[in-house]
Order: sequence, then structure tokens, then C-alpha cells
Amino acid sequence: MKFVDYSFDQGLLDAIDSMGFESPTPVQEAVLGPILEGRDLIGCAQTGTGKTAAYLIPMLNQIVTQPCNCTSAIIIAPTRELAMQIDQQIVGLAYFMPVSSKAVYGGGDALEYDTHRKALMTQSDVIVATPGKLLMHLNMGHLTSEGVRCLILDEADRMLDMGFIEDIMKIISFLPEKRQTLMFSATMPPKIRELAKKILVDPVEVNLAVSKPVDSVMQAAYMVHDKSKINLISHLLEGKDLKSVLIFCSTKQAVKDVTRNLKKVIDSVEEIHSDLEQQEREAVLLRFRNQQTHVLVATDVMARGIDIDTIELVINYDVPRDAEDYVHRVGRTARAEREGVAITFINGERKEQDSFKRIEQMLEMPVYKIKTPVEWGDGPEYNPSASSGRPRGDFKKRGPKPGGNYKKKDDSRPHKPRPKT
Repeated sequence: MKFVDYSFDQGLLDAIDSMGFESPTPVQEAVLGPILEGRDLIGCAQTGTGKTAAYLIPMLNQIVTQPCNCTSAIIIAPTRELAMQIDQQIVGLAYFMPVSSKAVYGGGDALEYDTHRKALMTQSDVIVATPGKLLMHLNMGHLTSEGVRCLILDEADRMLDMGFIEDIMKIISFLPEKRQTLMFSATMPPKIRELAKKILVDPVEVNLAVSKPVDSVMQAAYMVHDKSKINLISHLLEGKDLKSVLIFCSTKQAVKDVTRNLKKVIDSVEEIHSDLEQQEREAVLLRFRNQQTHVLVATDVMARGIDIDTIELVINYDVPRDAEDYVHRVGRTARAEREGVAITFINGERKEQDSFKRIEQMLEMPVYKIKTPVEWGDGPEYNPSASSGRPRGDFKKRGPKPGGNYKKKDDSRPHKPRPKT
């Protein structure tokens, strides 16, 4: 089935066509029908499957075909970066339609706050917001929510992990009981099902999550001591014409240290983490997107705003804490039907090796291990404990493998205390 086979507004079809898309991805095809019918829905889909467009397309079609002088839809996202990314995709899909949207999030100055307040009070068609900031504006009476017909929770599992459940329930208390509610999540743990029972009415369930990197990612791991990691990055990039390399570290301090050391041996390196001001982070991402910066060092939390299709290489400077983090990190490359490479550095610590063993159990296959160059001395042996156990998360229930990627998507799992919104 193709997009033109749906009874979409012509302006929406023109925008989809201008983006070069003809047929829905599997997750889009699975959810478009129920959403267009007005059903509540809970969707579980892997990163890069086109989930964002899956709910934006029918939502925008409803707004333009059934206009109202009010805010018609609210989308809640866990981070400001993801909220901005969703808003940017709305702008693209609504390019030929009279639909307005606004991203509302924290971290800005008084001028930005006033801009958000005015946008809410003038009732933009779509509001994309982080939970805490949206709740603040609702409490202050800046948003008239009586006309809201659709509520969308994106990255619902992340929002629950970040402690936003109370804010979400309070937000829902401001909304009309008669509405359509859509909830999307990368995983389906019990707490997500509990939330779904509370806020969804007779929902359709779509489960296309496979919790594995796509096949177009070549995965490998280096057995390397911490003292040799910077030299190894330099060795991997030397002589390569790589325009977009993303390096993940598990902490902000590690990001700062790695960036400082890399700048001694590599040109065009920048860092992104929550200690930077919002304006600084946006400028860093813009330079990386435009390939003015070739190497970006980031935390898992910041990966949510890195929605770039051209990343060629992902390097895990350290082993991710959870198997799900690994999937989200690796999912930054091989997007939009491209190929990519993901390399993980494993040191000799039992904790790191056990974490990587759990990742391999999730992948249901071993990842090829490479030793460091002989001139650096012997690297550590891969010898995880036999009792590493299964990876955390709901990896037993897997749906069919998605067959393609949508151009815009975002994901990566934060494991930080709840950020200020």
C-alpha cells in the first residue's frame, strides 16, 4: 500500500512526496488505519522504523480536515532535544498545510519562556512539550486544553524511567476525557502496560519491536585497556575520510575528558552534554549535522537530539550499562537504509565484560572481538563470568523485523536523574 492510497489531504501528500517517500514502513502501515479510525493505540517499535511519522501523518490530516480554533493535539516527549526534533518534523510534513506547532521545553531564558507562553495562549494547532514545562504552563493557565482531541506520549518508557509518571497523570487531568490517546514505547515492560490501562480506552496494540540493531550495522568490539583508547580512536580514524563519527561515553565527565584528549590528536572534535546551555547544544548539533564538525563525543541522554541520517561510525568508548542502551547507541548509524559501523571498546574489568556478555545474549550472537595493535602490548582477554544472566528489559517477546527506516527518528535511553524541564 502507498501513501497515495490513503485519503490524506493533498497538502500532506505533497509534503510526503517532496520527502521522497512512496510507501509506509511496517510500523506506519500497522498504525495508520487504527489511528485514522480514532482508536486509542499503544505501539512498540524499534528506533529508525518511522514511528514519529506514523503518528504525525494521521494527526496532521485530522487537524487540516477537521479544523478548530484551538490546540488540537499535544505531544509529550521526555527531553527538549526530542521535542525540538518532533516539532521540526511537523514543520516538514505540514509545509503545504495551514498547521501551526510549537515546541515547549525548559532551559531557556525569560524571552524564550515568554515566546512559549504566547504560543500556548494563541493556541497553536500542535504543542510538543516536555512534561514538567507543559505542566507548569497548564497550572498557570497559559494553555486552554478543552479542545484537545489527541494526546501522544512518545518514548513513554523513557519518561517513566526519568520519573515523569506523576507529571503525566497531572497533565492528563487537565485534558478532556473524550479524546484519542496514542502511546509509543521502545520497550513494553509491565509499568508501561499499567500506564496504558489507566489512560487508554480499548486500545489497539502494535508490537514491531525487535530490540536489535538493524542488519546494515557492522558490529565489532576491541579488547583494549583504558590507557590505549584515545590512541585506538586516532588509529581507527587515521587515513579515513569519515565525515560523521559519534563517540558515546557513559558520563559527562568522561565526555569532557575524552574530548580534551582527542583534540590533541584529531581535528574537528566537539562535545555535547547537559552541562552546556541549550543554545550551545543546538549550535554543536548544527555543526555536526552540517559536517563542519566530524567527531562528536556525547552522553546517552544527549543522543536523543542526534537525529542525523549520515553518521558513518559509532564508537562506544565504554560498554553501555544496559543492552537497551547499546541498541539505542548503535541505532544512530545505518539510518535511512544506509550502512554503518559500530565499535565497542571493552576493557579488562569484569563489570564491563559481564555487561557486554548480556548485550551479546540480547543480540543472540557473539560480536567479533579484535585485539589492539601488537605494538601497544597485549590487550585484555574477553573472559566474562558465567553468571552474567539475561539482559535487562523485555527482550523475549519480539515481533516481526521492520523492513525499512523512515528518515526522521530519534531515540537513546537516558539513565540519569530526572532533568529539569
